[in-house]
Amino acid sequence: MELSMPPPQIYVEKTLAIIKPDIVDKEEEIQDIILRSGFTIVQRRKLHLSPEQCSNFYVEEYGKMFFPNLTAYMSSGPLVTMILARHKAISYWKELLGPSNSLVAKETHPDSLRAVYGTDDLRNALHGSNDFAAAEREIRFMFPEVIIEPIPVGQAAKDYLNLYVTSTLLKGLTELCKQKPADPFVRNLFIYTKEYCL
Repeated sequence: MELSMPPPQIYVEKTLAIIKPDIVDKEEEIQDIILRSGFTIVQRRKLHLSPEQCSNFYVEEYGKMFFPNLTAYMSSGPLVTMILARHKAISYWKELLGPSNSLVAKETHPDSLRAVYGTDDLRNALHGSNDFAAAEREIRFMFPEVIIEPIPVGQAAKDYLNLYVTSTLLKGLTELCKQKPADPFVRNLFIYTKEYCL
C-alpha cells in the first residue's frame, strides 16, 4: 500500500515596509535596493495617513514621550507602504534598515538604509515590522484586503470571513434579490441563494 503525502507547502515570510514622508522622493532608489536585496514587493500603496490613523497604527507606542511627535511626523505627508516577501523577510529587512536611531546607525551601521536616508531618532526614514505578530497586524492595517499566509483556520478564519467577506456577500445578495435578473445564469444563482433573500 502506497501512502500519498500532501505536497509540501511553501511559505514565504512577509513584512511591512514604510518609506516615511520626508524621503518619499527617494522611493525608486529605495525600491531598487529592496529588489537587489532579494525581496519581492508583493503589494505597494502610496497614501497619506491622518493623525488618528497614525495613532492607531502606532498604538503600542501610546503614552511614550515621543508619541505625539511620531504621529505628527507620520501624518505630515504621503508615505509608501509595501509588503515585502522573501525567506526570513522580517529579520533581513531589519538588518537592511539598521538601528532605529539614524544617528546611531551612521556610527555603527554606516551602510544601512537608516544611516543613509535618516536624520535622527524620529526621522529615521523607514519602518519595518519587529516580529511576525507585528508584521501580520501592520500588514492588515495598511492592506486590509490582503490574505496573509499561513491561511487562517478556526476562529481566525471566522473572524476574517465576518470582517471582510460576509458584509460584501450580504450586500451583493441583497442587491440580487432586489433586481431579480432575467439572465438564466444569474436567475439560477438567485434561486440557489434565495433563502438568503427572505
